[in-house]
Amino acid sequence: MNYNDTVNWMFQQLPMYQNKGRSAFKKDLSNTLKLSKHLGEPERRFKSIHVAGTNGKGSTSHMLASILQEAGYKVGLYTSPHLKDFRERIRINGEVVSKQFVISFIKRNQLFFETNKLSFFEMTVGMAFDYFAKRKVDIAVIEVGLGGRLDSTNIITPELSIITNIGFDHMQFLGDTLEKIAGEKSGIIKEKIPVVVGQTQAETHLVFREKAKSTCSTIYFADQLIDEAFKSDLKGVYQTHNIKTVIQSVKVLKDRGFKISDRQLKKGLLNVVTNTGLQGRWQILGNNPKVICDTAHNKEGLTSVIQQLYSEAFENLHIVFGVVNDKDLDTVIPLLPQKAKYYFCKPNVQRGLEAKHLQKKFLQYNIEGEVYNSVKEALEIAKSGASEQDVIFVGGSTFVVAEII
Repeated sequence: MNYNDTVNWMFQQLPMYQNKGRSAFKKDLSNTLKLSKHLGEPERRFKSIHVAGTNGKGSTSHMLASILQEAGYKVGLYTSPHLKDFRERIRINGEVVSKQFVISFIKRNQLFFETNKLSFFEMTVGMAFDYFAKRKVDIAVIEVGLGGRLDSTNIITPELSIITNIGFDHMQFLGDTLEKIAGEKSGIIKEKIPVVVGQTQAETHLVFREKAKSTCSTIYFADQLIDEAFKSDLKGVYQTHNIKTVIQSVKVLKDRGFKISDRQLKKGLLNVVTNTGLQGRWQILGNNPKVICDTAHNKEGLTSVIQQLYSEAFENLHIVFGVVNDKDLDTVIPLLPQKAKYYFCKPNVQRGLEAKHLQKKFLQYNIEGEVYNSVKEALEIAKSGASEQDVIFVGGSTFVVAEII
């Protein structure tokens, strides 16, 4: 198989949460542990940082990777989902994993995958850990895929655990209260390993304190400890929270022996996109009219993004919007501007919600809009109907943004 054949096999052959949703969710780590043993426990051969949270874990992971790169370390970075190419999930110092490694890894282990019915996410995590071990990274930043306690990445013993914040997302898996969701995400806190929590929340801080106490882990609440946030090339106002989380995390890493100067910290924050290739966070795609996209897709994330959108100067606002079919739209739609022209579309994944269903749901909130056959068509129509003084926002789902970047 060539690279495209290999990736197509991975997508089609195995359950994958981004396509199938609940059916791809596993209830324990037995498959991941079995794969780790099969691969020779690669996660034990490099240091790591584990990053969980409802919002901001991707940005936080990329910021930390950028700072560590500026400090001279060889840095692995594992994130999900990807926007354009599967290989974006696995990087070393910003360079994506080679096509040949992907091909050879699948070919070498295909029989094991099929015999043990591994999920897409389980084998991708195994691929990342194997790659980082073989390339002898100094440290890898590992982003949790879903939750924490039962996530396939949760077989590592990191130098530091990070939980950015807790919000209502993936409630069918993680629980229907912030306390329950925090309990799942606190599962990444390990024995005597420090943990940084990005935002202190009334409903969750005791959950984290109790878990840290039970594991004898020192816990730091970044928003209580960091007063000033440095600037970053990631321009979303919401990044202020993530930057504070990163600054506190760097302090802890320095206490654990990592050499990172203030200059390297500041430079890393200013060069996240260049160093890591991160896209889709308050990204400006064009001007006259100004086109902005963002991957925020739940209540907490969209609240911040819409607040920033209101701060933009425009004559008219155009919103290209699409979601996946398990999204709780009753918590999302009330956040969105009433006075905007809407272009409804379906992201091109199995879980994508039909644009007509989206239109019908918005009508319940007295918001009208037109239906389009694709994200690209919706954006092109929006551009053709907008003046130079207008703003076009594209969002609602990572998969919507992926189609127009």
